[in-house]
Amino acid sequence: MLDLPNTSIIEGSAVRWGKSGDGPPLVAIHGTPFSSQVWRRIVPPLTDRRTVYYFDLVGYGQSEMREGQDVSLAVQNRVLAALFAEWGLDRPEVLAHDFGGATALRGYYLSGLRYASLTIFDAVALAPWGSPLVQHVRQHEAAFSGMPDYMHRAVLRAYLQTAAHNPLSEEALEVYSAPWLGPVGQPAFYRQIAQMDQTYTDEVEPLYDRMDCPVTVLWGRNDDWIPYEKGEALAATIAGTACIPIPDAGHLVQEDRPEVLVAQLVKGWGDG
Repeated sequence: MLDLPNTSIIEGSAVRWGKSGDGPPLVAIHGTPFSSQVWRRIVPPLTDRRTVYYFDLVGYGQSEMREGQDVSLAVQNRVLAALFAEWGLDRPEVLAHDFGGATALRGYYLSGLRYASLTIFDAVALAPWGSPLVQHVRQHEAAFSGMPDYMHRAVLRAYLQTAAHNPLSEEALEVYSAPWLGPVGQPAFYRQIAQMDQTYTDEVEPLYDRMDCPVTVLWGRNDDWIPYEKGEALAATIAGTACIPIPDAGHLVQEDRPEVLVAQLVKGWGDG
């Protein structure tokens, strides 16, 4: 498990974060409904070449969860910009997945952040997006938040499995479920789904253009959440290169093929 010993108050919420390693900075941004623990198999092989910064998005993981909290994409890029400032980072390398991809793109095109490189995969970036569960929860958030614990656990575990192409281990299911359980976690899970709004990608999508840094777009070839074709379209727009397919991987590449992510990062560095 990754250690997040630090807490920063940003946009009125406590944000938990950690860093590990030595070398140029790399910031890893997770997606939904996950946490920075999605990088627990990715960070260790990188720490002899990079200082890796990781954090839990507002309303996720070990970061603060509370009623009435804004956990939408609208706040996450502002949190990212504040963390860059706190960490003293100017142009770090960035690794981003799912909502983390949307956060990195909003940070670049709306908040003026700049990156030494961007490795982005299975990202929420192009309309339309949002699973049937997302659409249903947005209409019935209160009913889902108040479900008996055993029902919520069943829904959560089933939903998490749909992110991966291969069966998730019991360890993975427990790691990803843990933040979303109990009287605080359960309503927080449905709160973040209820605040998923395509408006926040529609706002930035017209601004997409070739980025001023090397960009690598990867995509799970068997992603059932966001089809591979979205990766091809995103790569053509922001990178001007082809999307790299990851075989035998779904949306949650970090579980299906973590070694591919590590290999792509190291290959792109060319410094060891």
